[in-house]
Amino acid sequence: MDKNIKSSTKPLVSGVRILVGRARHQASALSGELRKLGADVLEIPFIEIRKPRSFHPLDSALRNLGSYDWLILTSVNGVEAMWQRMEKLKLDPARGQELRVAAIGPATKAAIEDRGMNVDVVPKEYVAESVVRSLKKKVKGKRVLLVRAKVARDVIPRELRRAGAYVDVVEAYGTVVPRASRARLREVMTNPRRRPHVITFTSSSTARNFATLLGARKSSLNKRLDGIKFASIGPVTSSTLRELGMPVDVEATQFTIPGLVKAIRKIARVVET
Repeated sequence: MDKNIKSSTKPLVSGVRILVGRARHQASALSGELRKLGADVLEIPFIEIRKPRSFHPLDSALRNLGSYDWLILTSVNGVEAMWQRMEKLKLDPARGQELRVAAIGPATKAAIEDRGMNVDVVPKEYVAESVVRSLKKKVKGKRVLLVRAKVARDVIPRELRRAGAYVDVVEAYGTVVPRASRARLREVMTNPRRRPHVITFTSSSTARNFATLLGARKSSLNKRLDGIKFASIGPVTSSTLRELGMPVDVEATQFTIPGLVKAIRKIARVVET
């Protein structure tokens, strides 16, 4: 946990209900920190992680890992999926020791290092554009492997190819809308005793899936969301929320879970309970 948060935390307003929409296996980190601050946390996943239809492209890339100069990982999910496949294929992680590795943020970096691989680059801002700025002068003529979700922004491969890199993009996992969350979300949103004061969004996918689960048209969202504060983990997520017709009441200045918790503290004291 961020040391600054630990040393300066104060209880949130008693009774503040915060809805966390992270994937089920990832929700505990954010939920736990919010509960320590006194929040009443509701967990309804807006996103579900699924295996790709075929692992063949990823497996092929991993078997030829030594032929790449750079490996880019943009999420903890990608790290976990990659290492699961390496174990399944009985590949020695040492074959990647010659690689230079870029991680999009500190959580991804930690996940990589936990598995024994060094990380050479972590951008100043934890978004695709910053990854590009960190790498574009380093990759001309180099082979780059980007391991990511099936649906993702194409900023990294497009811009690194423009910088002269040979980029292979492989799918490690996919994300889907969890159907089981639909009824739960609608019940919570219409029940005055359970309706959240704050909703957290940790990616563009969580924003899009929330709108899908809610089933509301863009023109009617404001009425459905009246009185609820929206907390975004960063500018890309905020942009998606606004495109979908939803507000952004607070945005993390550091695009991490600790950064999001800090941002939520700023608005939690002004919500009506």
